[in-house]
Amino acid sequence: MSQFNAPTYDVQRPTGRCAFSGQDIAPRQAYMAILVEDGELLRRVDVSMEQWQAGRRPDNLFCYWKAIAPEPNARKKVFVDDEALMNLLERLADAQQPQRIAFRFVLALILMRKKLLRYDRTERRGEGDGRQEWWVLTPKLDLSKGPMGRWDESRTIEVLDPRLDEEAIRQVTDQLSEILQAEL
Repeated sequence: MSQFNAPTYDVQRPTGRCAFSGQDIAPRQAYMAILVEDGELLRRVDVSMEQWQAGRRPDNLFCYWKAIAPEPNARKKVFVDDEALMNLLERLADAQQPQRIAFRFVLALILMRKKLLRYDRTERRGEGDGRQEWWVLTPKLDLSKGPMGRWDESRTIEVLDPRLDEEAIRQVTDQLSEILQAEL
């Protein structure tokens, strides 16, 4: 499965500077963390709220989320909440590129580990070499209640199983951690 071991996303950590104004983003100040497509890679760009509200957006915007600049030497915090992770999972539903399919699969694994998605079954689709396995998952009705919330039995999410080995899963998880700046 070498297609999933393609070049990794080399996403830098927050720079503490607005990509448009060049001004420092002060600790505890809100800003927009943005992923932009750069060829086959994703690159992180930080934009101050002032520039964002003025309509400044980088070219090839892939996704974005609001973040708060950490205090220097402060303990690392998760900058992306569960709703943002679920939104990203759903936005990647039509992904065709192997890296995005792998990224979405690992994101689903993380949401399952957080008990925000429930594995229901596997459906096998296609014939011969084109045969694929799709996981059918049920999300929580209200993500704000975390793992204690009720399941949304009226909705399912289908995720293609790209048949990643443990090393490929680790690589994608590392990439996801870098992008989200969180320990997963």
